[in-house]
Amino acid sequence: MKKDIVDVAAENGSFNTLVAAIKAAELVETLKGDGPFTVFAPTDEAFAKLPDGTLDMLLKPENKAKLVAVLTYHVVPGKVNAADVVKLDSADTVQGQKLMIKTADGSVMIDNANVVMTDVEASNGVIHVIDAVLLPK
Repeated sequence: MKKDIVDVAAENGSFNTLVAAIKAAELVETLKGDGPFTVFAPTDEAFAKLPDGTLDMLLKPENKAKLVAVLTYHVVPGKVNAADVVKLDSADTVQGQKLMIKTADGSVMIDNANVVMTDVEASNGVIHVIDAVLLPK
């Protein structure tokens, strides 16, 4: 049986910060749900690029609502494979705001993040790996 989005991310090894944040935000059950979901998943290096203290601030229990907003801004309802992403110029997130999508010279940008790997399959959706954390406005 294929693994869900959370298990795929946890086993990958490049998403320890993302998985910790999903747990802190209590979104594990949601992202283990039926979906399907498309997750633009920032790597640990992407989280490390945030300004000093940003991640620690977001992981505090009193900031859970902010953390949920940041994480759900990385999730698009439905399964959108790379072949479909490149045809879009924006996508509505679970958080409610739109992600801007730009394609140029064979590379795809989601807001200010580069997509570095596409179509990591999971039982309840797909993961596209990005090199920056997306922050809602």
